[in-house]
Amino acid sequence: MDLGLVTFADLHPGLSPAERMRDLLEEARLADDLGLKVFAVGEHHRPDYLVSSPTTALAAIAAVTKQIRLSSAVTVLSSDDPVRVFEQFAHLDLISAGRAEIMAGRGSFIESFPLFGYDLNDYDELFTEKLDLLLTIRDNERVTWQGRHRAPLKDAVVWPRPVQDQLPIWVAVGGSPESVVRAASRGLPLALAIIGGQTARFKPFVDLYRHAWIETGQVGEPRVAINTHAFIADSRQQADAAFSAPYLDVMNRIGRERGWPPSGHSELEALAAPTGPLALGSPDEVAEKIVSFHETFQPERYLAHIGIGAVSHADVMRSIELFGTQVAPIVESETRLAAEVPQT
Repeated sequence: MDLGLVTFADLHPGLSPAERMRDLLEEARLADDLGLKVFAVGEHHRPDYLVSSPTTALAAIAAVTKQIRLSSAVTVLSSDDPVRVFEQFAHLDLISAGRAEIMAGRGSFIESFPLFGYDLNDYDELFTEKLDLLLTIRDNERVTWQGRHRAPLKDAVVWPRPVQDQLPIWVAVGGSPESVVRAASRGLPLALAIIGGQTARFKPFVDLYRHAWIETGQVGEPRVAINTHAFIADSRQQADAAFSAPYLDVMNRIGRERGWPPSGHSELEALAAPTGPLALGSPDEVAEKIVSFHETFQPERYLAHIGIGAVSHADVMRSIELFGTQVAPIVESETRLAAEVPQT
């Protein structure tokens, strides 16, 4: 199971965009130096997050890293132009010598829809149509295509082409059966974000994905990534001190926007419990939680979303260091041993 990181590059009072960009590059460089496999950057169009153009940030990261794969998390495909998305990621692939990936999703925030002139009533149709066009472009240098939400293309050349023969495109979902089946029916890997609730209740979505993959006659093996919030410190007490207050501040701020009830210490403890999705604590505690994800879902990837809210850059860097030097070896050893045990 490959291990990687997700960041939304949170901005908070007292931290300038320029400072946050420097911090982002340092975080990515450290992840690369530690041998982590993926670094993924979110797309947002609001002042509490830095990155509205993931490919721009990832291109800068490509210049200071050597081997880590570079992905969006997510590209809000519904409010973007698939032609430009492909062109930009093809450039990223060229800059990074074949390390680019797209994680396409509908997005959990809606600011980009009015910003780029899209109607939220078309939310589902926009993503379905634009994913179809993006895949058509990925598979064909010359494209003839027609849909409802953009001008048609007739024998159009989409250039440049990436280093990779087929630019990897993952579909990111948060627990919609229709989205899961959509990914499987198009032969695309699935990235499942688990933010709240009990971890085990998401297993039926992964089971559905693998079943739909077989039922729709896809070639090759289905691939699954599990994404959760995470934070590692030398002890659980230190993790709580650095992470819990900023985390609850972010979740409650977003919750107020969406009408959720407020969260406090008891809600955080439920998420951090063995049955919850939050990987929080010492390296041993976090490794145990990630191994439990592997036992439940058998994913090919786990991506830890570290650095949420006003967590200090120094604490984030220490968390990444512990993730790479202590958590990753434990997870690798435990999952390898599990794979070697004969199935009865």
